[in-house]
Amino acid sequence: MSLTQERKQEIITEYQTHETDTGSAEVQVAMLSDRISRLSLHLQANKKDYASQRGLMKMLGHRKNLLGYIRNKDEAKYREIITKLGIRG
Repeated sequence: MSLTQERKQEIITEYQTHETDTGSAEVQVAMLSDRISRLSLHLQANKKDYASQRGLMKMLGHRKNLLGYIRNKDEAKYREIITKLGIRG
């Protein structure tokens, strides 16, 4: 369920704001969204995996906080990210 190194690098190159950016809020939101989608698929098959459900809720909360930070900082960037990731539909 964790991200492979290749997938992490793809996400970083797609969402980074500058060449050496590896941990900006935008990159973190993109990585969390990928992990959330993978975990959601796992939970559809394993409905009684309550530990993973708790982890999913924690990740959703973390992503929500990061998105709030981005929205307060730059509204246009926020709208761009949520449309690019296909969340908050």
